[in-house]
Formats: sequence, C-alpha cells, structure tokens
Amino acid sequence: MSERISREDLVKIYNIEITFFDELVDYGLLRVETENNVRYLMYEDLPALEKFTNWYYDLEINIPGLEVIHDMLQKMEHLQQKNRELMNKLSAISAQYEDI
Repeated sequence: MSERISREDLVKIYNIEITFFDELVDYGLLRVETENNVRYLMYEDLPALEKFTNWYYDLEINIPGLEVIHDMLQKMEHLQQKNRELMNKLSAISAQYEDI
C-alpha cells in the first residue's frame, strides 16, 4: 500500500478548513481513498494540496478559480509535451535529409 495521510491530520498540519479539503475532493482536484469512513490523501498528491492551499489562502482564489487554473495548467503541460515530441520528430526528419 502506498503512503497516505488522513484528512484529519492534513487539516491539523496545514491549518486548513475541513470543508476546503472536501471541496477540493468534490471538484475533482484531489483524489482520496476512503477506508472505514476515513478519507486519505496519497503522499504523492501532497504537492497539489499545498499548491491549492497557497492559491486559496494566500492569493484568495476561490474553488472554481482553482479548478480553472488547474485545468489550464494541465492543458499547458500537455501542449508543451506535444511540442517537445513534434520538435524531436522534426529534428529526426531534418537529420535524415542532411544525410542525403
């Protein structure tokens, strides 16, 4: 089993409202596992929680805003990956034509 931390511990450690955490889950921004009525966040998802917490509390961005920003950043990362793939293909094609 992967390492995980309970919602209750996260609320104490990060000093956040439990409703904030639950809203992040409801909006699909965080994935949790539930066992014996206890919600757990995987350690690998802690950076996302920290990012959303900073945006929400420090920048005062509401939950729908977090969702929009998160979606846009994911799309941007996907486009950057596609761009790298296309550039690699273009370089390979260029190299082939240089050998002719």
